[in-house]
Amino acid sequence: MKRFEIDSELATADLMFRAYGKTIAQAFENAGYAMSEIMTDIKAVKPELKFTFKKKSEDLKSLLYDFLEELLYLHEARNVFLSKFSVELDEKNYSLKAIVKGERVKDAHERRSSVKAITYFDMEIKKTKQGFTVQVVLDL
Repeated sequence: MKRFEIDSELATADLMFRAYGKTIAQAFENAGYAMSEIMTDIKAVKPELKFTFKKKSEDLKSLLYDFLEELLYLHEARNVFLSKFSVELDEKNYSLKAIVKGERVKDAHERRSSVKAITYFDMEIKKTKQGFTVQVVLDL
């Protein structure tokens, strides 16, 4: 199963991706990989720094939004690129615990697109025969 796919056809200031997983938690992790890959080549980002956070929301879409928003906050406020994602998700309580790893942004890192915001536009979470698909549109 592929981790994610990026769709640049949506609009010039937006970028849509779909992330996949056998579980909803894995789909959230792969959404983290997709967003980070949009910003840089994550293969070049060492998992030297560890960040742990918890989120609780009113539904799964809000939880996905809050998760990605926290990743964007870490990138902006802590000046890091992230390259490893681990999510434990409680679907019934719409909560998660995440452990993410990465390193400080360096001149050697490739700079791709700058993500300004996560949006709810066309956001989807679908259960499929293979597992789960999440779809997210980023404002660039």
